[in-house]
Amino acid sequence: MGHHAEQTAVIVAVPEAEPVVGGFRAAYDPAAGWGVGAHVTVLFPFVPPDALDATALADLAAAIASVPRFTAELTAARWFGEQVLWLAPEPADAFRALTAAVWARFPACPPYEGRHADVIPHLTVGDGAPVERLRAAQAAIEPLLPVRFAVTSARLIRGRAAPDSWTPLADLPLCAPRLAV
Repeated sequence: MGHHAEQTAVIVAVPEAEPVVGGFRAAYDPAAGWGVGAHVTVLFPFVPPDALDATALADLAAAIASVPRFTAELTAARWFGEQVLWLAPEPADAFRALTAAVWARFPACPPYEGRHADVIPHLTVGDGAPVERLRAAQAAIEPLLPVRFAVTSARLIRGRAAPDSWTPLADLPLCAPRLAV
């Protein structure tokens, strides 16, 4: 599979973060230019686009629907080394539960192809930009935290490492709370 082949991903879109991170992501996160808005990744890479049949979609929808919807906050700026500036979503365990649910249904799709032993939920602000610029972005963003948002659905997207190539395929709801009788 070539580097420019299409891939799919499951994300939680966080439009509420765009006013805070949008300009920095446009400058410093390659994925923003590919057409992926501010997000917390649930699972990437997901199944290849040509394997996305009705069964796979139904299985994905069931996995997402097994997790109760929740309210989250982007609480702090953090770093992976000096390479990646990201915002920490809390409760992290709720995002981990989404990843675990999808991975359990699709065991051939480990997060990040199994490169990381511990998958840390994160919203990337910048990746690979000069560290001074990322530090300046952190200083600008921190006074604007926390950013609250409701996680009521996950989004299946497809695209490749090319400008404006990523497009949404489906929005899949999490489990709505049952009303007490």
